Amino acid sequence: LAGNMSSSPEARRRVLQTMSSRQDTVTTEMQLRLVMADGPDRAVQADLSYAPSDPYAVRIAFHTGGTDIVEWTFARSLLTDGVTHPAGDGDVQVWPSKNNDGGPQVCLSLSSPSGRALFEAPLPQLVEFLTQTYSRVPTGCESDFIDVGAELATLLGDD
Repeated sequence: LAGNMSSSPEARRRVLQTMSSRQDTVTTEMQLRLVMADGPDRAVQADLSYAPSDPYAVRIAFHTGGTDIVEWTFARSLLTDGVTHPAGDGDVQVWPSKNNDGGPQVCLSLSSPSGRALFEAPLPQLVEFLTQTYSRVPTGCESDFIDVGAELATLLGDD
């Protein structure tokens, strides 16, 4: 398992910064392990992203084969907490763990009406991604990045 969890070429590991007109978006590609109950585990490519325009959320897009992508959005703080201790009570749960070689990893359990999936992510890459998100929007400053007027206009249907 550890061989499958190790990082790909450096280009895959580096955190890319995409400049938007207002702020930086943090993205990274990561190879996760999908833990299979009825067979061998599978490698799954995932794209993690964070946009300061949605400062409380992280998005993970799972490449499930072909052109199919499954995207989940959940709290950045949940992912952060799960690096050091079990976090989450609902559809998303995160906790620290060790791979078969004793190396650090983070487990990510996702549940939906269509099923449940357990992924293992390499801790160093996940911490690198999270560090970059906090360099864009520090803890406690999230509300400074929300355009309340624009959000209200959207809710009220004012285009």
